[in-house]
Parts: sequence; C-alpha cells; structure tokens
Amino acid sequence: MLVRNITLPDGRSGLDLLVQDGRIAAVGPALSAPEGTPVVDAGGWLLSPPFVDAHFHMDATLSYGLPRVNASGTLLEGIALWGELKPLLTQEALVERALQYCDWAVARGLLAIRSHVDVCDPRLLAVEALLEVKKRVAPYLDLQLVAFPQDGVLRSPGALANLERALDLGVDVVGGIPHFERTMADGAASVKLLCEIAARRGLRVDMHCDESDDPLSRHVETLAYECQRLGLQGRVTGSHLTSMHSMDNYYVSKLLPLMAEAGLHAVANPLINITLQGRHDTYPKRRGMTRVPELLAAGVNVGFGHDCVLDPWYSLGSGDMLEVAAMGLHVAQMTSQAGMRQCFDAVTVNSARILGLEGYGLEPGCRADFVLLQARSPAEAIRLRAQRLLVVRGGRVVSRMAPATAELALPGRPASVDFTLQRS
Repeated sequence: MLVRNITLPDGRSGLDLLVQDGRIAAVGPALSAPEGTPVVDAGGWLLSPPFVDAHFHMDATLSYGLPRVNASGTLLEGIALWGELKPLLTQEALVERALQYCDWAVARGLLAIRSHVDVCDPRLLAVEALLEVKKRVAPYLDLQLVAFPQDGVLRSPGALANLERALDLGVDVVGGIPHFERTMADGAASVKLLCEIAARRGLRVDMHCDESDDPLSRHVETLAYECQRLGLQGRVTGSHLTSMHSMDNYYVSKLLPLMAEAGLHAVANPLINITLQGRHDTYPKRRGMTRVPELLAAGVNVGFGHDCVLDPWYSLGSGDMLEVAAMGLHVAQMTSQAGMRQCFDAVTVNSARILGLEGYGLEPGCRADFVLLQARSPAEAIRLRAQRLLVVRGGRVVSRMAPATAELALPGRPASVDFTLQRS
C-alpha cells in the first residue's frame, strides 16, 4: 500500500507512506512504489498511529442493566452490583460482549487495549473468556490482560491463589487495588506482595491506586518505592490516582519526583474519574481526576483510559478514545496548543509506552498499523471526534468510514458544510 499526501501528528504534511510486508517501509515526499501497489490518496488528512486504551474492564463491558441498573451511580454501588452479576455470568456471554466491543474499538481506530479482569471469582470464568477473546482478536487488535483482584488480594479469600492461577494461564500483567483493602497497612502490604510477584515472574504491574477522594490515600508512594526496590522501572503503572486531586500541594511536591525517579507510568480515566469522584461533596464539588499537567511536567508518562463502557459503573461510552481525550483536555484545562497535543498523545503514543507495544509508531520499520482521520491536526481531531476514514492493521484495511459531510438546503449558502478549519 502507498498512502499519498498525508499529514502527520507532528505537523509535517504533503508526505507519502509506503507499506511493504506489513511494515512501514518509508515515509517521505513523492515516494515511488513497485508496480501494482494499491495507492490511497489521503487528501492531506491526518495519519495517526492507532489509538491505545491504557485502562479498561472488558469483562464488565456492555453489561449495563444486568441484573439491575446502578441507581446511585457511585463507585461502591458499582462494585456491589458487579458482585451481584458475577454469579450470573457465562463464558459464552462474556465472549460475545467482549467481541462486540472489540468490533466497536476497531471501527474507531482503537487497536490496543489493556483490560483488567477480575480474578476474585474462583471459577476464573472471566479470565478464561478474555484469554479466548485475546486469541481470537489477535489478528486485528492487541488485547493485554491484567489479573485484577477487584475485592482486594488480601481482603478477598482465595484472591491471591486465584491471581497466581490467572498468571499461570497466560494473563500478562499483575494488578491490585490497595485502597480497597481493609486497612492502610494491608493496602501497603498488598503493593509489596504484588510487586514481588511481578518481579519474580518478569511481568508488568498496573494497580488501581488511590481511587479515592481521601487525600491520605497514598499507596502510590509505596508503589513508587517498591518499583525502585525491585528494579521494575518503566514496567509499573498507577491507574486512577484520584486522591492526588485532593492532596495538599506540599505533599505532591514530594510525591511527583518520587514517581518520576521510579519511572512510574500514570493512567487517568477522565470520563469515569469525574463521574464517580466527589460523590460525598456538596459544593464546591471535586471532580477527582488526577493532576495530569503536573505529572507530565515532572516527567511522568501519562496515558488515558476509557475504563468503562455500558457497565455497572458507567451508562455511556462507545470506545471512542477521542471522546476520552476531549474530556481529559477540558477537566485538566489543557487548552493550549501544547496541552491539546499532549491529550492526543495520551490516547496514542503515551499509552503505547505503558503497554510496552513493540513496533508501534509511524517510523520506517514499525508495524503498518495506523488510522486516517478526517482532520488536519491532533487538536482538530479531538474537536471534531474526527471520522476514521481508514483503519489499517498490518498493512490491511480493517475498517472504513465515509467522510462526515452535511448536505444543506439554505438559500444563498453552499450545498455542503466542512467542519474542519479553513486555511488560506
């Protein structure tokens, strides 16, 4: 495939991209290709590496209303509701819902997802289901699984043994939820224990960490310490980190350098963090998303996750990572040109680093995975939730969308409207 006249996220335009044998062979002006190579005219639209979701729960997705709706909309009722649903789950239904969501994802250019999967059910039904889904979607989507003890690895009987069994079955990443253990001390002990398991097995770590409005929930500090102690730099992620929203600035001034020194990654989940946090507040009401600009300024790699779609915690969502980036941009007040680009990076290159994806990007030698967006820049893509004109995996088109246009019937006005920015 030869894609002509592309614009890249860094602003370069008028370039071509050549694909050979499933890899990007060259990027540059006026490229030539062997005779018979299919040619696509990108028309100057934005060519991006695929979207990456650094935090999701695929075992719960598309289960909204089963067995009932979360009436309060709170995090704790969502956890309780998931506990009611677990005994009713079947492997067939789990696989069917997950595959449907993966279809949605691919259509929106989302080709890599890290999904946490609950291991507190001794049947490991969801683990087996998502391992099957991972195998089936591998030709077109990278699905990375986290062994997640939803009810606490120390608090829930058998959770530790179940987590080890899940890892033995092929789950990729060690998860945890220290703030949900019975005491702060147990939470810290769980971080130490789980990081040691990851170090012993040579695996990555991704913990739901301090998903709380309590500014004294500080397990990320322990996570940074254990990361350094065990030599896990670059392989450990703290997800949510919503307590940082409520911490005092003096403590955060100590915490940020600790996280950066440990090579810790951070994941914010803008849609869900602002929905579930601050529920005990009257006004002013906190929105709970972690300190994204400050983390980035300190040198911490920050990705965004969708977290939930139509499940016990969230009644909306469609797998659109541009919607996630847009919400993150607004809540973090990252409306500068540089800030908007950082939010685009948070759903592409930054999250790819968190997952450790090999061959990701638009340089020669990378896998020929990319998305052609009906926009001229990352900021415009976020503003418009741009159409995914082409989604390409390994040099093969896996999804197409028609360009978004509106046919008008207004006296004295053009017959159609273009929502992209007009430039002279």
